[in-house]
Amino acid sequence: MRLSDAGLLGRLVRLRIPGLSPDVPFDQMFRAPPFTVLHEEDHALVSGIVGRIWTLRRDYPKLSDAEEFQHWSRRGTARVVFANWVEQGASGGAALCSETRVAAVGAQGRLGVAAVRPLISGFHPLIGSDGLALAVRRAEAN
Repeated sequence: MRLSDAGLLGRLVRLRIPGLSPDVPFDQMFRAPPFTVLHEEDHALVSGIVGRIWTLRRDYPKLSDAEEFQHWSRRGTARVVFANWVEQGASGGAALCSETRVAAVGAQGRLGVAAVRPLISGFHPLIGSDGLALAVRRAEAN
């Protein structure tokens, strides 16, 4: 799925991460700076991003690898992990799973994360709804 396929969610992501093309697939986005691939295997991808995620300056330092992400500790920032994977069900079906974790570094980091939490909570349902709407449209087209 491309950012442009995700409606409002895709536009919000592009607002927060400058320079992203609307045609970039989410999979590719999570594999390129400012994201760092932390773990990858068949049907699973874990990526991270660091910085002052709450500012309009879009302060996302580029990291070289997963180890640099793991040891990131610059006060006044946050580390964010995005995990996406497919789980096979007992009946043969599959489910797409997604989980995000945020860790603030220092008092300023905790204040920044607390300030942006209502915004994230307000737009969190778009992750499921925009993706599900696209899946329904594609299924109905077949």
